[in-house]
Amino acid sequence: MVLRHRPGTANLGGYEKMPTGSPKRRLAAGAALVVAALVTTTACGGGDGENGSDDAKGAGYNAALNKVVNASTKKGGTLKFIGKQDFDSLDPQRTYYGMTWDFMRFFTRTLVTYDTKPGEASNKLVGDLATGPAEVSADGKTYTYKLRDGLTWEDGSKLTSKDIKYGIERIWATDVITGGPAYIKQTLDPKGEYPGPYKDKSKDKLGLKAIETPDDQTIVFKLPKPNGDFEQFLAMPTGAPVKQSEDTGAKYTQRPFSSGPYKVQSYKANKGLTLVRNDKWNKASDPIRPALPDKITVTISANLEENDKRLMEGDYDLDVNGTGMTQSGRVTAVQDHKANVDNIQTSFVRYVALVHTAKPLDDVHCRKAVFYATDFAGLQQTRGGAIAGGEIANSTFPKSIPGYSDYDPYGILARKGKPDLAKAKAELKECGEPNGFSTKISARNNNPGEVDTAEALQEQLAKVGIKVEVDPIDGAESSSITGSPKVVKERGYGMTMSGWGPDFPTGQGYAQPLFDSRFLFESGNYNESQIKDKTIDKIFDDAIATTDKAKAEELYKQLDKRLLDNADWMPFIYEKNISWRSPRLTNVYSSAAYNGRYDYVSLGVVK
Repeated sequence: MVLRHRPGTANLGGYEKMPTGSPKRRLAAGAALVVAALVTTTACGGGDGENGSDDAKGAGYNAALNKVVNASTKKGGTLKFIGKQDFDSLDPQRTYYGMTWDFMRFFTRTLVTYDTKPGEASNKLVGDLATGPAEVSADGKTYTYKLRDGLTWEDGSKLTSKDIKYGIERIWATDVITGGPAYIKQTLDPKGEYPGPYKDKSKDKLGLKAIETPDDQTIVFKLPKPNGDFEQFLAMPTGAPVKQSEDTGAKYTQRPFSSGPYKVQSYKANKGLTLVRNDKWNKASDPIRPALPDKITVTISANLEENDKRLMEGDYDLDVNGTGMTQSGRVTAVQDHKANVDNIQTSFVRYVALVHTAKPLDDVHCRKAVFYATDFAGLQQTRGGAIAGGEIANSTFPKSIPGYSDYDPYGILARKGKPDLAKAKAELKECGEPNGFSTKISARNNNPGEVDTAEALQEQLAKVGIKVEVDPIDGAESSSITGSPKVVKERGYGMTMSGWGPDFPTGQGYAQPLFDSRFLFESGNYNESQIKDKTIDKIFDDAIATTDKAKAEELYKQLDKRLLDNADWMPFIYEKNISWRSPRLTNVYSSAAYNGRYDYVSLGVVK
């Protein structure tokens, strides 16, 4: 029997019994085979866009991967998103979900942003609030930006360099503003000397010395030491301005103040969001956003299968979460609406973090036992197979990020993902647990297939005596659950199942929040394995300091090797997904800058 902890019964000891034999996973395996057969069907099978019969309905299978589908400048209509999980936060300094970063550009601007072009071309940084990328000093420590003319807030007031500085300063208020990335804070103030604007004793609350605002149109960043990725940090929402008079602290997420073409009309957490046009936005100051729809709505519904059905029926246009369709949804979509489907290779790695502070996983041999006992091919099938789920992972890095290599110390690929139970038992003996041990794994119940995958892992590890209790959690609350070492300890988690994509396309942008001990925080923590390894920290320092990209790549490969040799963190899939795009949508394309998601800010609709 499978023991699944009921959400909300943490103190009640309540469990529901789930039958083993896994009919869900047998269905998943069957669905994976159906999808694989359908997507490899040639034009004679119809619906792939090659025979012309379905092009008018959806432009063709995989049409939005490297080009724009239904290019248009036509304005009007309502763009309708649906999602199974709410945004983590609408506060730019608190958000860390990729889908929120993509969506937030409707009402939030930054000094620089990613280009609105399909595929890899989207990774180029271009000016947004600034006229262009920074003027950088010869020593790499000073970044100077000039702001565009005509920048305004939603009340019509002028947006200035001081607003940008104030917004960035909020990152330091970690007792109030939690959850967002800490790159800017760590880079500008590595010793943590600035207390944040809420404790700032200067009259204007702009006392962070590392940022200067000589006039309203100029902002200057002074770095203690060079960091070649610094502009990438400023492209994140954490680099967005906040108008000081409109800052409501922890409540800002409920009603952020707009600097973009749309503003929040209403927001109800876990229910929905409505954006309407910001009539004070000045198009002349914004070359990035076409602002085509008149209104944008987001509906949150936990019924994943129903969400897919309503997408295909035309009630909604796009999944805001961007994590792909359910098993049943993708079979129907590929079979009946193939021209509206893209099979997107994301930059995400699906993984299990092995918590170093949870005994006996503090012992490297117990962690290695998990690697050897895991049936990676079985997890792949549960996720949807090679096409809808993705390739089996051997590296902690995705293939698109410098640091990936074919290093495979556990022979995962050599065994085609199958476990080595004899070696698993030998490792258990080495760590003093010859009969196995008990632990608990968290999995997000509103991420398609994650709980099923955790239950599949539970069955696999049981074969060597490792007893795992599966605890489903709400993904929208993960930053305060698995992101809190204190809560992780209280709940007895030894493993966390999740997924991670790069914050920006470098080794630092992918790996530092996951593995650097200096990024291990009391809340909003993404070093979920709680790794404290000075060798790893030094590799980061050396890789970040070098301007030689080849040298940095070799250093990140060393990092990958050390993580795998120590069994610190277990990747299992390089994620692909089957994504739906409505035939009503215009300007649809997949953006590498947003980990393969569609570029939301460019979208329009046919009324």
